[in-house]
Amino acid sequence: MLYLLFRPLLPLFSRFRGRICYSLGERFGFYPEKSSRFSRPSERRTIWFHAASLGEIRVAECLIAELEQRDDFIFVLTVMTGQGHRLAKKLLAGRVYCLMAPLDIPVPVHRAITWIRPDVFVCVETELWPVLLREINQAGIPLCMVNGRISKRSFTRYLWIRKTIREIITVFTEIAVISDEDRERFAALGVEDERILVSGNCKHCDFRAKDPLLEKKYRNLLAVDDCSTVFMCGSVRNGEEKLLLLVYEGLKKECSGRLIWIIAPRHIERIPVLQRFFANLNLKTVLFSRCREGEATADIILIDRTGELADLYAVGDFNFCGGSLVDCGGHNIMEVTRWGLPVYFGPHMDDFKDEAAMVVSAGAGFQGRDYRHLLKIMSLHLHERNIYEEACRAAMLLSKQNNGAAGLQAELVLQVLLAGNR
Repeated sequence: MLYLLFRPLLPLFSRFRGRICYSLGERFGFYPEKSSRFSRPSERRTIWFHAASLGEIRVAECLIAELEQRDDFIFVLTVMTGQGHRLAKKLLAGRVYCLMAPLDIPVPVHRAITWIRPDVFVCVETELWPVLLREINQAGIPLCMVNGRISKRSFTRYLWIRKTIREIITVFTEIAVISDEDRERFAALGVEDERILVSGNCKHCDFRAKDPLLEKKYRNLLAVDDCSTVFMCGSVRNGEEKLLLLVYEGLKKECSGRLIWIIAPRHIERIPVLQRFFANLNLKTVLFSRCREGEATADIILIDRTGELADLYAVGDFNFCGGSLVDCGGHNIMEVTRWGLPVYFGPHMDDFKDEAAMVVSAGAGFQGRDYRHLLKIMSLHLHERNIYEEACRAAMLLSKQNNGAAGLQAELVLQVLLAGNR
């Protein structure tokens, strides 16, 4: 009934901008005409990846790269956000059909299934949409989950609705989880042990080829010379900029050369807020999108483009991961260590406890109790280069050790695909 009510209004809604109306036609299951690349000779099978947003898209990108080495598949990736959709099309152009996910109501979901006609459905992380999963399962399409994880907070909530969650997650033939703790949580919610594989975290994999000129490109763009020090802050959350400013000011007093502060907010919509924050303090900033090679006009640079943060860490001397000085659960610190660089973060890492413990124990990451403690650690590394360089070596070794999760998860996808086609 809801679908019939809104179907005639789609052309009107499409005239409006914003997250709600972004690609609204696709959200209702009206997808573009298929190109010749989508032809379905009997030997080509379709793998449908479903991801929430930016981090999960990176996992899908990793697994698609692994699967491309094994056979000639048709790949479809559905995402939940406009920002994720734009990034997916940028990263996977010409290789993958990147679509907005259907609304979680029967008619749009049915239209999506009919259009995609997948041989297997791959849920990236714990992105649970009940109608979507139920309809795919009832259509006889095998499902699997990769990079599965359940945070402590989510697990507590799921226990209150254990029966409902069990009905949702038991549609998966196989589930690849990140850690033993995740395996225990899935098992407690009703998934049989034999259907759970502990594979490690795909987000830890160094799957993107490192362009040897990439660091040079960014250093030139941001006017970073050999005498400069870069304080890179990624995924910064609301309120953290005030604490990080104190770290920046402390480092600046101790740096003999120029200190460049690069800030990438977790949500790009916060750029105007950050601009006003610094303007009120009479601190000059420049937007990353307006930087021209060798002509950066300010020491504080705001990243106003998506999809580049993971690579921008390459130019950082002190790379801080946000959501950790304020109570937001932290963010993916492994994007830093893949560059052979140490990572710095605050006390709030509830959503990435395993990763935090991993990098700290390896000597590749440093957790501050608060901004003062972080400043103390960075100041030590600024002056004691042998300690900093040892941390860099530890980060490189850790990155090499973590490769392999993508291969395990790609093999699991293939197993489910083959089993479903028998």
